[in-house]
Amino acid sequence: MKKLILGVLVLFIGFWLFQDPHGLADTAKSAGSNGWDGASAFMTKTISFVQDLSD
Repeated sequence: MKKLILGVLVLFIGFWLFQDPHGLADTAKSAGSNGWDGASAFMTKTISFVQDLSD
């Protein structure tokens, strides 16, 4: 089942790449940026939480 899902995902991305390469690039860029922003916010909140525990 996992191989089938992976295969469908690869076919979908491949189809998207050939149909709208600029859209795929924009989506990947925004996903990377949002992922980094989310990770940064998570780490900031975690550091604040740990500091509050130590006070």
